[in-house]
Amino acid sequence: MSLQERKSAARKAAFLRRKDAFDNHGPGAAGKLSEVLAGYRGVPMSGFLAIRTEINPLPAMAEAAAHGLVGVPVIQGAGLPLKFAKWEPECPLVEGPFGAQIPETFDFFEPELLIVPLVAFTRTGGRLGYGGGFYDRTLELLRSKRPTLAIGFAFAAQEDPDIPLEPTDQPLDLIVTESEVIEPGR
Repeated sequence: MSLQERKSAARKAAFLRRKDAFDNHGPGAAGKLSEVLAGYRGVPMSGFLAIRTEINPLPAMAEAAAHGLVGVPVIQGAGLPLKFAKWEPECPLVEGPFGAQIPETFDFFEPELLIVPLVAFTRTGGRLGYGGGFYDRTLELLRSKRPTLAIGFAFAAQEDPDIPLEPTDQPLDLIVTESEVIEPGR
């Protein structure tokens, strides 16, 4: 089986686990994320506006926005890194690529901390995304300029110790689930 076939199979299995976790989880999934972000008040950060069955970071993002700059990713096109537009809890939104909501008007900035959506993760900081490479390209670019913290946010059920990784896959510095904070390498 090729690497791409293995990734596709891993995504399919992870989507099923994520949907089950999404369907069976109550409110409060972002509590641990809020605790982590409290230690980074004032650091320019980006979150994401959840689509489909992704875990929702919105409550933690709203708390962080009270203390500093928060943005959301904007897809510029295939093969390009993401840009990040300033977001506030009540800002007008429109539908962007892949059904993700984005601010109606763009005020771009470069975050130093990214809350990263994912399909699956490993405890060692590996991340399986949707396959477009947007976050890998973006993290590589941002990390070439300055230290940039990548926090994967997912349901615990999305853990998979055997996801196939490539050399271009950018590692996560932390993984936060509804129930724990995982520090790869510790």
